Amino acid sequence: MEAQAGVLDTGELWRLTMEHSPVGMALVAPDGEILAANAALGEMLAYDPDLLVSRSVADLTHPDDLATDLDLMRRAMAGAMASYRVPKRCFRSDGSLLRGELSALLLRSPEGDPLHFIMQIVDRTDVHAFAERLDVAEQAAFDMQRKSRAILETVSVGLLLVDADGTYSSWNRRQQELLDIAFPEGHGGRAGQSGFVYDAEQQHELSFEQFPCARATEGAGEEFDDLLIWIGEDPAARRALSVSARTVHDRTGSLAGAVLAYNDVTELISARRVKDDFVSTVSHELRTPLAAALANLELLDVSAAGSDEAQLQVAAARRNMLRLSHLVADLLFTATTTSGMKVIDPFRVDLAMVVAEAVQAAGLQADASGIDLVVDLPDELEVLADGLRLRQVADNLIANALTFTPAGGRVSIALSATGRQAWLEVADSGEGMEADDLAEVFAPFVRGQNARRRLSPGTGLGLTIVRTIVEAHGGEVSARSIPGEGTTVRVVLPR
Repeated sequence: MEAQAGVLDTGELWRLTMEHSPVGMALVAPDGEILAANAALGEMLAYDPDLLVSRSVADLTHPDDLATDLDLMRRAMAGAMASYRVPKRCFRSDGSLLRGELSALLLRSPEGDPLHFIMQIVDRTDVHAFAERLDVAEQAAFDMQRKSRAILETVSVGLLLVDADGTYSSWNRRQQELLDIAFPEGHGGRAGQSGFVYDAEQQHELSFEQFPCARATEGAGEEFDDLLIWIGEDPAARRALSVSARTVHDRTGSLAGAVLAYNDVTELISARRVKDDFVSTVSHELRTPLAAALANLELLDVSAAGSDEAQLQVAAARRNMLRLSHLVADLLFTATTTSGMKVIDPFRVDLAMVVAEAVQAAGLQADASGIDLVVDLPDELEVLADGLRLRQVADNLIANALTFTPAGGRVSIALSATGRQAWLEVADSGEGMEADDLAEVFAPFVRGQNARRRLSPGTGLGLTIVRTIVEAHGGEVSARSIPGEGTTVRVVLPR
């Protein structure tokens, strides 16, 4: 009786263990039939545990795993091993796949005959899904890294990634070439190493705080564009670099490093210097003979006072010389502004006198074209401005208005001021412009339909120069036009 009670106690213990185990468990006959299954296995496979008893291992196992399972069961029954552990794929009742880990133990009778297998399955579906996603992410990251590296190696700009502590973590081939110029004895891979790196004027070697990568990673990190430095030991062979930096932050917002781009602009700077020299030379060489020619024409105009024919010829020569003078001035101004040179040099000036002189100079062209100049100027209007440049604005606006006004027409020039602003308006009674032409009236080298139709000489720079000068003063310029009625250009300047 005591022995029998012990057997019953063990059986009850086994039943309770299966029933309450969080792991899927089953008793499986040597032929693969399921003898008993616990609730955890039923929940795992979406079966009622009682229904699992009518199933076999073959019914639930993925076909690709079945041969391995059956072979392991045969080997265990043959005595090659008492237990085994293997990955296993099972089908749930809805046909979906469970990926798990199977542990199996073969129980034998006292005589050594196989009785049944105790099998346990741990659901590893989420783990496998995560591993698969991780594999996909790793492959995507690898592909992205490979493509990024290919792109970085093809660009002509040196690219450098610096960690927050100033360590160089990555750079491309072009950056290595620049490093070899700046540090011919090798670079230690950290910001601020001493080498042949100079400021924009090539007067001083950069200190640690001045190095672009140090500036980008010190403190909160500095972002900048077009920082000019020079590299190289030989002054005659140095390279000019334009450096830009952007900081990199981690998910908490802390500085993680910076990305810097080093663009070789040596040829560009050389070209600008050549251009500046050319502008300076041409300015002197062209303006000097033009001034002399205009002065001589003034003398001829006086000496030819007794001859109408001579006066007409001298007047025609003066008009064309003035036109050439304006054309040269426009081209030289455009070259000056695009070279980066200062556009204006402001001082206190009487704008009324500036405009009056421009009107007087345009009188010759107006008289020859039969156009009335209607002038409304105050006695005095003082502004802080570049008088020479504002004279150029007035000359260009009046000349432009005269060009597109037919004989018998009118050009009005008005100057006024209120508060802290001054207004200059030049209006003509010409043929006006269509909306498409008006939209591009201040664009460089653009000439409207009326200019092309009339074959009017010019470069299309006059109003572009007006806008450049006015905006350099902090002012605004606008134009309005009505086809068949005329055009008005308005300049607003701060006082």
